Amino acid sequence: MTEQIEEEVEEPLTEILFAHNTENLKEQPATNGAKSAFWNGIPIPDTSDLITEDDEPVDNLLSEKQQRLLVETLYSNASAWNKTGQPFIAAANVGIFAAIKEPPIAPDVFLSLETPPEATLDFNDTRAYFAWVFGKMPEFVLEIVSNRKGGEMAQKMRKYAQMRIPYYAVYDPFLLLRGEVFVLHILHGSKYQPHRDFWMEEIGLGLRIWEGVFEGKDLSWLRWCDEKGNLIPTGKELADAANQRALFAEERASTAEERASTAEERAVRLAEQLRSLGITPEA
Repeated sequence: MTEQIEEEVEEPLTEILFAHNTENLKEQPATNGAKSAFWNGIPIPDTSDLITEDDEPVDNLLSEKQQRLLVETLYSNASAWNKTGQPFIAAANVGIFAAIKEPPIAPDVFLSLETPPEATLDFNDTRAYFAWVFGKMPEFVLEIVSNRKGGEMAQKMRKYAQMRIPYYAVYDPFLLLRGEVFVLHILHGSKYQPHRDFWMEEIGLGLRIWEGVFEGKDLSWLRWCDEKGNLIPTGKELADAANQRALFAEERASTAEERASTAEERAVRLAEQLRSLGITPEA
């Protein structure tokens, strides 16, 4: 069973986040001759000096595929889970900045709901997930375990708890940590506790392990699902299902046409037989 964090959360980042960054918004005008940026009438702090991409390879190929599976599904089939059509952001390996002076953390996957559409229009100002721009933290973060040095059950868990992210999932496909392939945590107060249900009510999504083929690899995968455990299809699965329905409809139409042709041929033969017997077929 997944151990709970015993240490107290050092500092509730979200309690000071917006006050802290509102102060920064006023104190840090754009530098180096760059034009000032505003969002909703508030000057956005200059982030040109923040390192949002370090150009270092961080994931193995399997983890990269798993990340793409989760992110792609949310976008290609949003209508299956995002019933209200609310704007959202799902991303892999993108840094989350809680505050300007805080170093970022880049989960393998995160999901943020009800994000302001205006905040995603200018990628110069939103190269990463800046909490002071989006006005909130993501609702969900996922870490995929690829070694024993990632700190998924220690430093990262504490950090996400400080950031007040409601759901934190750890996927350990090679059982490198505590013997559980997948554990979903939910924030209670200042600590995460194992969430023994696969369903996340506040998000309207669930997660489950699925055995099958994705991008040519027949493996175990972590997949989004609905409240009943039914998978949320990927874009390819949707297209394949549509093609199968079209093919079935075409085959059914062809079969109906063949049956009609056969029935017509039988009627002609029967009429000829009747005439040979001196019987005039009824029209």
